[in-house]
Amino acid sequence: MNLSRLDLNLVVALRALLEERNVTRAGQRVGLSQPAMSAALSRLRRHFGDELLARSGGQYELTALGQVLLERTSTAYDLLERLFSSQAAFDPATESRTFTLMASDYAVAVFGTALARRIHTEAPNVRLRFTRTPPTVVEDLGVLLSTTDGLLMPHGVVSDMPRTDLFADEWVFLVADSNEEVGERLALGGLSRLPWVTYQRTYDAPAVRQLGMLGIEPRVEVSVDHFAMLPFLVAGTDRIALIQRRLAELLSSSAPVRILAPPYESVPLQEALWWHPVHTHDPTHLWLREVAEEVGAELAS
Repeated sequence: MNLSRLDLNLVVALRALLEERNVTRAGQRVGLSQPAMSAALSRLRRHFGDELLARSGGQYELTALGQVLLERTSTAYDLLERLFSSQAAFDPATESRTFTLMASDYAVAVFGTALARRIHTEAPNVRLRFTRTPPTVVEDLGVLLSTTDGLLMPHGVVSDMPRTDLFADEWVFLVADSNEEVGERLALGGLSRLPWVTYQRTYDAPAVRQLGMLGIEPRVEVSVDHFAMLPFLVAGTDRIALIQRRLAELLSSSAPVRILAPPYESVPLQEALWWHPVHTHDPTHLWLREVAEEVGAELAS
């Protein structure tokens, strides 16, 4: 493939066509007339040797190749946008840009809120966007990090990427204030007997793996994909839940629950900011990491 022969404007047209599935709307989206967008579609069809958009009744549907290109084109567009928006220097007081971080609701509540306050103070024109960490993060780590500014994730799940440590936390258990089966301490045997509320995303594996190594098989009654929902699903029941201490303390006044230490030495939890190597020397990203490290140090103290 000789990239010098390609018109990169076709990436913009291809993304609009695949997402809109309509020549007129795609043209309006990127500022091209209907004939100009039709011409771009013809060029793309010749290049790929595929219709990409096939008429079905009164509308267009993506071909099999069009479906494959839909996600790839979005990734390529994001990469090109980041490439050509790179700067030699970054002045937080005057620059305007958006930083996107993948994070769980735990990371946003405990760390993201403090980071957002700091950025608001130091860089009034900078926007911060948090997106949910996808279940495929481990399999597609390189691709995902190449199209975003970073990932907030504890150690033990991802590796082989640059990172900076932010703050430490620990795993604790929640039980309802009204739970008379549990006293001031949890017994190891009770962890298998009591019903559980669990966080259902599989990439928070270290704490779950530890339970298996201890021979504990949680009897899961409810699962949820937000850590912040755990206290409310424990309150008023005999369920237990495993949660990060910082988040548990943050939410403890919102639900009638008790925080108890595990009846074993739990694995440590070290939250970090991970990024793709392409960002390492980017001045804008260097500034973001410096601010993140300062906020993390404040939390740690």
